[in-house]
Amino acid sequence: MALCMNDGASSLWLRAGRRPLYALSMSESKAFISGCKGLSLNEDERQFFAGERPWGFILFGRNIGEEQQIADLVASLRDSIGNPNAPVLIDQEGGRVQRFREGYSALPPLEVFGKQYAHDPAGALKLAEEHAQLMAAEVQASGVDLSFAPVVDLGRGNLAIGNRAFDPDPQVVAEFTRAYVRGMHARGMAATIKHFPGHGSVLADTHFNDAVDPRTLEELRATDLIPFVAGIEARADAVMMAHVSYPAVAPEPAGYSRRWIEEILRNEMGFRGVVFSDDIGMAAAFSVGGIKARIDAHLDAGCDVVLVCHPQLVEESLAAVEGRRLNTAALLGLIGRGAMGWDGLIADSHYGETRTRLEGLA
Repeated sequence: MALCMNDGASSLWLRAGRRPLYALSMSESKAFISGCKGLSLNEDERQFFAGERPWGFILFGRNIGEEQQIADLVASLRDSIGNPNAPVLIDQEGGRVQRFREGYSALPPLEVFGKQYAHDPAGALKLAEEHAQLMAAEVQASGVDLSFAPVVDLGRGNLAIGNRAFDPDPQVVAEFTRAYVRGMHARGMAATIKHFPGHGSVLADTHFNDAVDPRTLEELRATDLIPFVAGIEARADAVMMAHVSYPAVAPEPAGYSRRWIEEILRNEMGFRGVVFSDDIGMAAAFSVGGIKARIDAHLDAGCDVVLVCHPQLVEESLAAVEGRRLNTAALLGLIGRGAMGWDGLIADSHYGETRTRLEGLA
């Protein structure tokens, strides 16, 4: 996976207690994040990383075994570029989108909390906040900085979202958004609300098909945008865009639409964090052209970071950003605080109690 960064990055909310920023060797790193093929680095990957010096790394299911293997892999990734503070990212939402499994909490999907909300709103919100804290604590105990969470799309039947969403009701999702962001921040992890401006109300899965939402901006403001407003108010650090088209608002998909990113998200809604594209290897991103065309379109529209999640596309993606002035500063606020570590986490009675409660819902 590569992350290609825009040169027009906005400022971030930096919370106290993060790893020292001076230790990041920013001037020596390139503004992309890469993945590796397996449970450990091979020699070709070590040489590639040493030469290209990525700013950080992303882990997928193919990289995940037990706790010590993950810690060893994270350490070797950072060692390959000589930067012990290089950021490492993952998707650890709970439910079916859960890369860490063996030895980790079985996190329930977010839909569980929405169902509980109908008869116990306060209890459901408390559990969702604990879910965020538990997820963040385990991710950081493994030396990983950031999980792309939470999903704040509405649970209205989208094939890609499904039970990843809290609830169909935007006001309910807004309450959960605030709680989840608060929980992640309590553990020192940046929050990424996704998929803007709302992926839950169309049927198509953008991994495989184009998705078109015919509603007007006024209709979206009254529904799908409500949780994003709540997330921005809660000081979410990043937004991930949807590959969905909203032709009544803009002709192109939201991920490479200046109307959506610059005019609505930044100017009207006041978001000042990092804007991620969704993976440009997904089928719904093909409409703009080849890899370079996709990267250019997203960066030109105002994305700070373009996600390229397929290893076979990384080399072409790196060539595509030649000549662009890259700016790693936009991602500084996403670097996690020093983790408690597994020994400290296991010794924490609150951790054990929370894990038991939530695993009973999975």
